[in-house]
Order: sequence, then C-alpha cells, then structure tokens
Amino acid sequence: MFKKTALLGAMLSLFSANAMALTATATTDADTLANEILGSGITISNATYSGGATAAGTFTDDTVFGIGSGIVLTTGSVATAEDPTNDSDVTSIDSGTGGDAALTALVGANTFNATVLEFDFESAGGDLFFNWAFASEEYNEWVYSQFNDVFAFFVDGVNIALAPDGDFAAINTINCGDDLMGISQNCDSYNNNDLSDGGGSFATEYDGFTNVFTAEILGLSADTHHIKIAIADTSDAAWDSAVFIQAGSFSDTPPNGSVPEPGILALLGLGLAGMTFARRRRLS
Repeated sequence: MFKKTALLGAMLSLFSANAMALTATATTDADTLANEILGSGITISNATYSGGATAAGTFTDDTVFGIGSGIVLTTGSVATAEDPTNDSDVTSIDSGTGGDAALTALVGANTFNATVLEFDFESAGGDLFFNWAFASEEYNEWVYSQFNDVFAFFVDGVNIALAPDGDFAAINTINCGDDLMGISQNCDSYNNNDLSDGGGSFATEYDGFTNVFTAEILGLSADTHHIKIAIADTSDAAWDSAVFIQAGSFSDTPPNGSVPEPGILALLGLGLAGMTFARRRRLS
C-alpha cells in the first residue's frame, strides 16, 4: 500500500473572503445525478451509483471551471470541489471504497476510491455529446508518476473521455509537466493552480485542472446503450481528483454556445509570499 506524507512550510495565499468556486450538494441518488446532466434528444433509465457517501453531488455557481452547473464525481468529497481557498497542497479524503476493474485496466495500475455513475440511454439523433472538466490535487508533483489518477466515460465499453491528442484523459496525459521536467502533454489545455509552482490564483482547492472538453460518440444505433462514468485514485488511496459534467449537456446535438475560458472569473489581486514547500511519497 502506498502512503503519502507531506512537509509543509510557511504559506501565504490571500483570497477574497466571499469568493466561491461553486456550491456543491452531496448526493448518492443516481437518478438525481443522471437527470441533472440530461439534455435534449436523450432518454435515460436504470441509473445506479457506487462510491462514497459524499463523493458525488450536484453543483451550481461555478466561476472557475467554466461549466456553470452540473454534477461532480470525486475520489474523496464534494467539499473539496466546493472549497474556494487553495490552502493545502495535499487535500485527501479516503472514502474507503475499492477500485474499479475497468479503470485499472485502462490506466495499468491498481485503483482506489472509485466513484461510478451508470445508466442506460437512447439517442434520438444517434449521437451523444456532453461537456466535462477534470481537476486534481495530484498536479503537478506527481505528473508522469504511478499516481496517475484516472477517469473514463465508457459507452458500451468504449472510453470517450479523451485528451486533445486522442490519449485517454488522466494526470499523465493532460499537464504542463512539473518544475523538474522539461516535458508536458496537452499543456495548452491545462491550468496550473499548484502553490509550489507559482499557482494559487484560481478559487479552487485543486492544484490543477483541464479546460472544458466535449466528449462525443457518433453513429449510435437506435437501440439502448449504456454509459459508465467512473473516476478513481491510482496506485494509492490518497490525494483527491474530480470530474465535472455540465448540466443539460448530455445531448444528441453538440452543446450550444462556446465554453468560457477557465478562470475568467478567478480572483484578482492575489499575493503569494514567504512560501516554502516540500512533499514526498514513500513506499512502506
């Protein structure tokens, strides 16, 4: 079992007291979660949820990720998604749930704290689209490590949660590297919020997050299909990640309008000073 330890130095991060990244409400009701993202041209049935009691929920008033409202599935708690103050680089809540076999196969490592929403659906137009964004505390220190937290949208077993270059979406496939690496992947689709790398200007606890992307699959048959939306920690049960899906965007037509750039409404006038930080993981 992998464990994480942290040594935190002095930190100063100044945020407006009334700023909120979003307002989240935890729920394990699968029908509530599925119906929140339901859009035009799609009918759904047989929704199920598995995961921690506070690992999933609905959200509104998003001013950071560019989604507005929708649902969030996490490897920890929706309270982390709601927290507007990045005052820790190591936020972690162990929900105590196991991993997910499909995610383990996708990422090639053991998974933990899996949160899964599944349901059947039919598409009137034969296509499926929806908007999503991914955020994590694993950024940036554990980019290109085994702690490659992962999520997927399996439609009839095929993952449509893809990075811009066509790879599956995860820590190691959407990032700007870290302060020790000269390599990155899909860096122009990533937003740094890591306190130890000069970030912290976005009103969210997560140390990094992706732009908003549209998942899609075309040419579905007229019968019933199945989707599995899943997220999990990889290689240990620590440091939280989350996937956000936009309300009403689960549709048979592309979501209307352009998606705003992330962080447009982020706080201004932030100061970061006197910060020293180090952390490491060890295998025991």
